[in-house]
Amino acid sequence: MRILSHLLTALAAFAAAPALAQDKLETIGKPVEGAYGFQPAATELASDIHFLDGMINIIIFGICALVLALILIIVLRYNRRANPNPSTFTHNTPVEVLWTIGPIVILVFIGAFSLPVLFKQQEIPDGDIHIKVTGHQWYWTYEYTDDEFEFDSYMIGQPASLDEDLRPADANVTPYILDDEMRAKLVDAGFNDDEFLLATDTSVIVPINKVVVMTVTADDVIHSWTIPAFGVKQDAVPGRLAQLWFEVQKPGIYFGQCSELCGKDHAYMPITVKAVSQEEYDQWLAAMKDGDEYVQLSQLND
Repeated sequence: MRILSHLLTALAAFAAAPALAQDKLETIGKPVEGAYGFQPAATELASDIHFLDGMINIIIFGICALVLALILIIVLRYNRRANPNPSTFTHNTPVEVLWTIGPIVILVFIGAFSLPVLFKQQEIPDGDIHIKVTGHQWYWTYEYTDDEFEFDSYMIGQPASLDEDLRPADANVTPYILDDEMRAKLVDAGFNDDEFLLATDTSVIVPINKVVVMTVTADDVIHSWTIPAFGVKQDAVPGRLAQLWFEVQKPGIYFGQCSELCGKDHAYMPITVKAVSQEEYDQWLAAMKDGDEYVQLSQLND
């Protein structure tokens, strides 16, 4: 399984050549065609979830194997031909005690591992960076509350992401349609055409090895902010504030999507997070605070 995970990560990195060329970041957290299982874990929270999932699967497989073995024993040993005179007992105290205590022990064992993972997710630590996330139909607004700036984030391909003044070729781009013009727009933004419906015109930028605390809400209907590679998911409910946290361990580009059905364009509400070094983050932060427009990482590398 670990070898397969490494191979899939390498495949995703190879497929992300334009993003790597422009932002010098490996595309890590995105779906891979034909793959199964989780995306590579980029946070301790995600690693804990992967371990817990694997452990519970082993327990489930063991229980299923035991039940199947018992069924086969009963079929072979106690069928009418092998046992023409059936027993007439009504109960078996040792067996009844065993099948009562056994599940209790299994559940306590699972709880001993799962509850700490749950508490780690829900107990929000002191954050190094605080971001307020607001869900709209159908885009996200990110406010870096420590530094008092914000920006909207639209899927590349939504009408709001097309700007003929900044990119004249946008005049030929058809919203929501993956054609040659849309592919060119994705490449110009540093993405691959297989990242259509995942890539956004602006990205959340965070430094690695820093605790990021996000306050999540919405202004119209319920949305949900999710990054699978981070192991985080939090509903954005109008009129309520909820929090999540993560600490990215590896630089890269990570994708997520709104995970709560929120209307007709729910499928066009992706999330892009770019994790960078502290030095790159400081440069980006300074550029954002100095200007009125969103600054792409590629502009810092020019």
